[in-house]
Amino acid sequence: MDIRVSVIGAGSWGTTVAALAARNTPTTLWARSPELAEQIDTEHVNGRYLAGYTLPEQLRSTADLEEAVRGADVVVMGVPSHGFRQALEDVSEFLRPWVPVVSLTKGLEVGTKKRMSEIITEVVPGHPVGVLTGPNLAKEILAGHAAASVIAMDDHNVACALQRLFATDLFRVYTNDDVVGCELGGVLKNVVAIAAGMADGLGAGDNTRAAVITRGLNEASRLGIAMGGDPLTFAGLAGMGDLVATCISPQSRNRYVGQKLGEGMTIEQVIESMNMVAEGVKTSRVVMEVAEEHGVEMPIAAEVKAVCHDGLSAAEAYKGLLARESGHEFHGMPATA
Repeated sequence: MDIRVSVIGAGSWGTTVAALAARNTPTTLWARSPELAEQIDTEHVNGRYLAGYTLPEQLRSTADLEEAVRGADVVVMGVPSHGFRQALEDVSEFLRPWVPVVSLTKGLEVGTKKRMSEIITEVVPGHPVGVLTGPNLAKEILAGHAAASVIAMDDHNVACALQRLFATDLFRVYTNDDVVGCELGGVLKNVVAIAAGMADGLGAGDNTRAAVITRGLNEASRLGIAMGGDPLTFAGLAGMGDLVATCISPQSRNRYVGQKLGEGMTIEQVIESMNMVAEGVKTSRVVMEVAEEHGVEMPIAAEVKAVCHDGLSAAEAYKGLLARESGHEFHGMPATA
């Protein structure tokens, strides 16, 4: 019997995940725009976010949320963090009992500081909750390049079932039971990617980029471990893997934001120039709130937050980082990490 998958959100990554699943099982992609849904359904392209890439003919699309959700055996949420809760509340009206809900979203909710998996548990209690995350650039996957990801769930049996739904010959999916760590790896890498982009925009070299990535991983690991994540997770696909891809790829939205800030644009100008959400901008403020609650020092994230929200320039941010005194490389990390 086929497992019916519904993906909510027809952005670049939601569409890509729907395309992967459609090769294995009946899949429906919900798009807010009826015009976009019709284009995906009839022309097999997403001209708004993935122009030039052909989608599987068997992928169905609709702008009718009830049609998308009512018969689903698995629901995948590909909605940005600022609209995640409302979208899930709308989905809940049509969601059948015990259907697993998987998040693709790499952000924290402003105000509550909750992870997306926590919102799922709150809005639709009783449903298995998962996170699909990793170094996954949508256009590369649609172009047929090899990639790997992680499905993180508390229930290993459900995770294995979902693993088979999304995996293809060129898209490897691993399982992990550390939902907290996998989710936070995806959240925090977006903030670090803005810092890496700022270095590029300021004309810094590869040594600087490597330092930002490595020290950023240290910050992400310390906060993730403080919040209950497994130290090993941050050395894996959801941690280092996602961080490296997001910090170095020209396709990365968050790196693009940082690069343009480094080149002198204001955050308002950068956001206006984009047609997709860069989660790291809003997340940087929430990350610093969470870091203060847990007593974790995050100098790179602090400078990103200051540039995105407090009017600091990218050049001033880097001067601040260089002026910091260097201590032990693994200060603040648990001895077992």
